[in-house]
Amino acid sequence: MGVAGCGKSSLGAALARAEGLPLIEGDDHHSPASREKMRQGIALTDMDREGWLATLGQLLQAQPKGVVLTCSALKRVYRDRLRSACPGLRFAFLEIDRTNAGQRVAARADTHFFSSALVDSQFATLESPVGEAGVLRLDALLDLPTLQQQASAWIAMKETA
Repeated sequence: MGVAGCGKSSLGAALARAEGLPLIEGDDHHSPASREKMRQGIALTDMDREGWLATLGQLLQAQPKGVVLTCSALKRVYRDRLRSACPGLRFAFLEIDRTNAGQRVAARADTHFFSSALVDSQFATLESPVGEAGVLRLDALLDLPTLQQQASAWIAMKETA
């Protein structure tokens, strides 16, 4: 989880491969209206995210043996909603600064619907999950293999506990 440009999709795919789990790409489940708003640089509201979060919760519930989900989950209420759908859900928080997030979002402008104009709104909405139970903070500027190894080690610690 984290703001746009932090590397959710890349880490999610690497982690799903490493752990042998299915991957749910949260962006694939936004409504067409929400995708269009984001394409136009209009930030989503809690109401816009309502159906999306419900869908993600249902998708989590449909994978009782485990799954990797990429999802911004910017507010605690969003994370709590997903936790209520899937007790024991944990979050890997990819922490990044505004400058690097903005550069990454701008670099993928030709391949992703998210407008770089929304990066500031992502940071304005973000309620850091650091300190919440079941959250691993990761430095999003680390290379992907290191991030995947850190996340996999965290998963393994939970499984042996």
